[in-house]
Amino acid sequence: MSAPLAERVRPKTIDDYLSQQHLVGENGILTQHIRQGIIPSLILWGPPGVGKTTLANIIANESKRPFYTLSAISSGVKDVREVIDKAKKSGGLFTQKNPILFIDEIHRFSKSQQDSLLGAVEKGWVTLIGATTENPSFEVIPALLSRCQVYILNSFDKQDLINLVHRAIEKDELLAQKEITLKETDALLQVSGGDARKLLNIFELLVASEDKIEITNDLVLSKIQKNTVRYDKTGEQHYDIISAFIKSIRGSDPNATVYWLARMIEGGEDVKFIARRLLISASEDIGNANPTALILANNTFQAVSVIGYPEARIILSQCAVYLANSPKSNASYMAIGEAQNLVRKTGDLSVPLHLRNAPTKLMKDLDYGKDYLYSHNYENNFVNQEFMPDEIVNTKLYEPGNNQRENSFRAILKQRWKDKYNY
Repeated sequence: MSAPLAERVRPKTIDDYLSQQHLVGENGILTQHIRQGIIPSLILWGPPGVGKTTLANIIANESKRPFYTLSAISSGVKDVREVIDKAKKSGGLFTQKNPILFIDEIHRFSKSQQDSLLGAVEKGWVTLIGATTENPSFEVIPALLSRCQVYILNSFDKQDLINLVHRAIEKDELLAQKEITLKETDALLQVSGGDARKLLNIFELLVASEDKIEITNDLVLSKIQKNTVRYDKTGEQHYDIISAFIKSIRGSDPNATVYWLARMIEGGEDVKFIARRLLISASEDIGNANPTALILANNTFQAVSVIGYPEARIILSQCAVYLANSPKSNASYMAIGEAQNLVRKTGDLSVPLHLRNAPTKLMKDLDYGKDYLYSHNYENNFVNQEFMPDEIVNTKLYEPGNNQRENSFRAILKQRWKDKYNY
């Protein structure tokens, strides 16, 4: 029985690898590592079907290293230790080309499983390559993450995916025997959700029983029943539904909010993923219009992390409904964006002398901290003085939102600073 098309056309070298030129192009960082023969432990972070596993195999092949693989879904601590023992033996005592241990979906490894990798990575018994669809800052323990480089793989763009199909038609022995015409590709790309593996699986299904076939949008939609696809927590629906969930909160619609929440819960979405997005929404969309929202969202994250399903659904619902019903403000979110843009434009402006730290006599002699006014020595713990660099004095970055709490901020700022904060 033939292997699936995605496996048959899997690239074997960097030259065959499509996309991710920032990593594997002529001047890509991974290309340089391979040329130098120095492969660090690394985490490949990106959406499904962008070639994380393929890239790990290519690195091992081109660096001529032994390659071991584990799946975080089916492997335990015992499996990890057994593979590490094999890797130690295959690496030898006098070779710098230590084996590569590839762990797919490393974000699913428990803390104890990740802890079991630390010694092997630290002592150089293995070079770890982990693949994840989730932010490694949240899902990989800090001790392990600090020993790895994190490389981000981008989603394939439309042209990448079309090139992938053309290459399959040209290079696969089975497809080469067929007469295939790509008349339309929009529906094919849409149902694949940008996942290259899914794209090739669908394409193989379409052409499997035909020796001569013309690919059209109608053909794809008639053969691929999108409505029967369940929630895929690593695919397109994962991102579309969390987007609908957050936008429903932002739009103050609790009915829609709990509907999209239920879709994620019924689909088996990671409880901490949902809780993290609630935390972000509480700050980005509600902010100082209701600071309690962030406290509640943080408590929700802690609670569901301990409790888990099924009871966590109740806590998630309580928090989500609260956020949907809260007054909204993105003033703080907009302010930090404006401030970062200003920093990029103006560079490293000097800190005014009166604001500088003066822990030594020399610094005091250079007038560091001179003329600084200590606010608590003045009425209402406030004194009018300048805190911005000279070049950007009177630049306005924060615009209070139009809600009860931030309207009070506006009044206080105007009373204290007069024209400087005259909104």
